[in-house]
Amino acid sequence: MACDPCRLTGDTFVHEPWRDGYRCIAAGKAAFAMAAGAARSLGDRLRSGLIVAPSAEPPPAFSAIVESHGQLEAIVGGHPIPDEGSERAGRRALEIAASLATGETLLVLLSGGASALMAVPAEGITLDDKRRTTAQLLRGGADIHALNTIRKHLSAIKGGWLAHRTAGGHVRTYVISDVVGDDVSVIASGPTVADASTFADSRQLLDRFGGAAAYPASVVARLDRGSRGEVPETPKPGSTIDARSTITVIGGRRNAMSGAERHAASLGYEVVRLDDPIVGEARDAAVSHLRAVAARAAGVRRPTCVISSGETTVRVTGRGRGGRNQEFALAAAEPLAHVGGEAVLASVGTDGVDGPTDAAGAIADSTTIARAGRAQLTPGRFLADNDSYAFFDALGDLVRTGPTGTNVGDLQVILLA
Repeated sequence: MACDPCRLTGDTFVHEPWRDGYRCIAAGKAAFAMAAGAARSLGDRLRSGLIVAPSAEPPPAFSAIVESHGQLEAIVGGHPIPDEGSERAGRRALEIAASLATGETLLVLLSGGASALMAVPAEGITLDDKRRTTAQLLRGGADIHALNTIRKHLSAIKGGWLAHRTAGGHVRTYVISDVVGDDVSVIASGPTVADASTFADSRQLLDRFGGAAAYPASVVARLDRGSRGEVPETPKPGSTIDARSTITVIGGRRNAMSGAERHAASLGYEVVRLDDPIVGEARDAAVSHLRAVAARAAGVRRPTCVISSGETTVRVTGRGRGGRNQEFALAAAEPLAHVGGEAVLASVGTDGVDGPTDAAGAIADSTTIARAGRAQLTPGRFLADNDSYAFFDALGDLVRTGPTGTNVGDLQVILLA
C-alpha cells in the first residue's frame, strides 16, 4: 500500500490546478494503476490517452476505472528489451503530443520500465540496433544512469524529445521513481525533461562497457557523428521545453522503506533504517552492506529489523540465471553464517521481477551455507557462474510474488534475533 501507484497519482491532483482538458500518456510497470488514479480524479476532464504496459490486461482493482474511460487505448511493450510493441507505443505517444491543442495539458505518467516499453529509434538506428545495444549494456553491468544516457542519444522520444514534439498546451509529468537519486532526466530516460548529457558522454560509455566492437556499427557511427556536432543534440536545459514542461516525483524507494518500517514496528521489531542507497556490483555490495549492518545494529534491542533499498548491478560472465537481488543474497550467505546468532536477509525487486526469472529475489540466512552443504551445493561455483536462481531454487528460498504493478527499485530486509 505504501507504493500504491493509483493512490500516489490520485493524491497529487488535490494540488493540481484544474485545466479544461487532459490527454494522458502513461508508460511503465505502474501505467495502468497511474492512469486509473488520474481517471478517478479527473473524470471527464481526461479526454483521451495511451497506456503502455508489459501486459494488455489491467490489474483487476483498476480495470473498471480504466474501462470506464473508453478513450484510453493500451499498447503492450517489451521489457527489459524493447520490441515492436514498444516502437508502436512510442510513435503513438509522439502523435498524441503533436496533436495537443492550445489550452490542453499533456499528462505524462511514468514509472519503472518505461524506457524499454516506449521506444522510437532515432534516424539511422533500427529497433534491433537498440535491442542489441541494451542487451550488451545489461551484460556489461551498466547502471541505469549509463544505460539511459545512451538510450537518449539513440531515440526520437527520450531525452526531452516527447515534450519538444508538443505543438501547444502544457506538459505535466508525474513520476514514480525506480532510479536511485530520483534524477528526473534519467527516470524513463526523461522524455519530457531537458537533457544535460551529450553524445560524447554516450560514446565514452560504449568504450567503458565493452568497446565499440561490441555494438552495432550504426550505433557507434551515430554517437561519433553526434560527438562531432553532425547530429542535433537532445534538448538542453534552458530550451523551450523548460518553459512549458513541469515534472514531479510522487513516489520512490523511500515509500517502500516507510511501509516496511511501519509493518516491522507493528510486529514488535526494533527498526534500523539505512537511507543511503545500496548500489554497485551486487556481490560486492552485499558483503559491505552486512558489515555496515553489523556496526549499526550493535547494541540495538533484539529482535531487530534492518531496512535498506537501492539498485545494484551484475556483470554477467557466467552462463547461469539470476538477477541482482538473487546474486546479492547469494553473496551474503557466507557472511551471514558467521554473524553470531540467527539472521535472515531478503533482497527483492519491488516490481516482483528479478532479472530474466520468475522470482522477485531470494532469502538467505545463517543456515544457508550449512543447508547448501547437505544438498551438495557449492555457493562459490554458483556465484561464479551467475547462477543464483538455480542455487536458491534447490533450497526453496526464492521469493516469488509475481508482477506487483509498480517499481521503486529493490528492498533489502535483515532480521536479527
